[in-house]
Amino acid sequence: MSKQEENNVASSVSISPNVIARSAGSATNSTLGVVGMASVDPVDGIVKLLSNDKLGKGVKVTIEEDGIIIELHIIVAFGVNIQSVAENIIENVKYKVEDFTSMTVKEINVYVEGVKIIN
Repeated sequence: MSKQEENNVASSVSISPNVIARSAGSATNSTLGVVGMASVDPVDGIVKLLSNDKLGKGVKVTIEEDGIIIELHIIVAFGVNIQSVAENIIENVKYKVEDFTSMTVKEINVYVEGVKIIN
C-alpha cells in the first residue's frame, strides 16, 4: 500500500457523554466557591452532595450536531458571590471540555441546588 492510500483510510472517534460529564464535573469542582456537585432525587426532591469519585453524576451532557449542551448541578459555599462562581464555572468548563474533546460547547447551564456553610 502506498503512502497516499494509507492517508485515505476512513476513521472516526466517538466520545461518550459520560466522559464529557466527568471532565465537566472535574472542572466545576476545581472552581473556587464550589463545595461539590449535587444530585437531586427526582422522587422526593432531596439534594445530595456527591463525593469526588462521582463528579459526572451532577452533570447532564447532550451532544448535538452543532455542539454540546451541559447542565451542572452544584452546591456552593455560604457567603460567595453566586454570579461570580457561576461565571467562573462556565469559563472553566467551556475551556476544559473544548480543549479535551475538540468539540464546541454551545450552552452551559448552572443550577445551584444548595449552599453549605464551611467551617
